[in-house]
Amino acid sequence: MSTARVAIVGAGYAGMAAAVTLAEQAVPATVFESGPVPGGRARRVRIRGTTFDNGQHLLVGAYVELFRLMRTVGVAENAVLRRPLELRYARDLFSLRVPSLPGSLGLLTGLLRAHGVSINERLGAMRFMLAMRRKGFRVTPDCSVSQLLARHAQAGAIGKFLWGALCISALNTPPAEASANLFLAVLRDTLNGPPGATDLVFARTDLSSLFPEPAARYIAARGGALHLETPVRGIVRTAEGLAIGGQVFSHVILACGPHQLGAFADTVGPLPHYAYQPIYTCYLQYPESVRLPRPMLGLDGGSVQWVFDRGRINGEAGRIACVISAEGAHRKMDHEYLAARCHSELRDAFSLPAPLWAQIIAEKRATIACAPDLPRIGPHTATPGLLLAGDYTDSDYPPTLEAAARSGVRAGRMILDRLS
Repeated sequence: MSTARVAIVGAGYAGMAAAVTLAEQAVPATVFESGPVPGGRARRVRIRGTTFDNGQHLLVGAYVELFRLMRTVGVAENAVLRRPLELRYARDLFSLRVPSLPGSLGLLTGLLRAHGVSINERLGAMRFMLAMRRKGFRVTPDCSVSQLLARHAQAGAIGKFLWGALCISALNTPPAEASANLFLAVLRDTLNGPPGATDLVFARTDLSSLFPEPAARYIAARGGALHLETPVRGIVRTAEGLAIGGQVFSHVILACGPHQLGAFADTVGPLPHYAYQPIYTCYLQYPESVRLPRPMLGLDGGSVQWVFDRGRINGEAGRIACVISAEGAHRKMDHEYLAARCHSELRDAFSLPAPLWAQIIAEKRATIACAPDLPRIGPHTATPGLLLAGDYTDSDYPPTLEAAARSGVRAGRMILDRLS
């Protein structure tokens, strides 16, 4: 196998997962990345001398493949902060804590103790989960999450603060537009999963350091290489293989976003049309003495959906990250106005002083829109030896870091199978 030459275009979580999968079996890969750091849509950025993540990503305990890869490349256990799932809103509007118990027992226990919803809503939520389990967490035909919830009387506070919040967080798509089956896949693997599957997992380091950079060191130690700031403009089919900038490879994995595949259309083949959803993250730096009551809290009634106390998570004292997922009126606001609005909502909820500075990071195509019956292109292309990897290729899962990791592992294993 070691004589094979494999190239990977894109050093995000999918591309580095593919490279690690190959390196595990002594197949070195050459990874090309157009940016200055690896990580793709979950990376470290530096703006005016300050380091940020390009978004406040949150992992969950059900990310089995990603955590396996992190262990493989030597990521320390203390690189993440793991806590039982707790959805708690400011002003005590709603709270739910799900202990690490198997199957639906954790959710049942949490619902019995939940605050902000009636007993009828809590019992209805359990009936909904049991009904979805009987259906194998899949409905035919697919429909929107809003339609699914309406059929099962999951409106009111439970629909808004539990199911709606989980939908926006996991699918980055409003419930009225989101696929019920992709949403149910999340419920299957988390609220119906093994103990620990629902845990919230916070990165205590920047997102490039969390996996892509340790992965780069892992593949380098096994003969592979990562070339940063090296954009790939196209792939040429030759009699010897697939050529990238004068180098010929037996196999190539395109691990870039679907909106970047246009440059490779002649080798990839027909592409489905995808709509996209944004994620805006507003970092507000307050005096170092400022702390929120918990690492993560929900807000209601404004633009901000979730706030994260970076001081509690990774020691960035006084820095609060406000997350606004999916489309909305905030997209038409200039960044100065939006930052002021985020602060206003935090001030009203937590009585905070004026921030020292603010920084908005807008990922306008953070994910594909997870519509019902969403077409997925899968790993195959029109060119032998050319495969795709990326969170958008996973037919069963929303576009998360776990989907990215799964897709990279799948592409890597497909190459290994062809070489064996």
